[in-house]
Amino acid sequence: MLSQETLDQNRRLTVGERLDLTFEMMRDNTPYLLQGSEEIVARRFELIKRENDLRNERILATLSRLRKSSSREVA
Repeated sequence: MLSQETLDQNRRLTVGERLDLTFEMMRDNTPYLLQGSEEIVARRFELIKRENDLRNERILATLSRLRKSSSREVA
C-alpha cells in the first residue's frame, strides 16, 4: 500500500506527468514480464489479460448503472 504522502503527491501530478510515469514503469518492468519460458510468459500475459477484462467489465457495469440512474432522474 502506498503511503498517504505518496498518494497525495500522485494526485498532484499533471496528465503528462502521469503518462511519463506510466511509460517509465512499463519500460522498467517489461524485461521482467518477458523472463522465463514461453509457457510462463504466455501464462503471465493471460493473467494480465483476465485482470484487464475484469476491470473493464466492472467499469462498464458502473457506467451502465450511472447512465440508468441519471436517465431515471431526468424522467
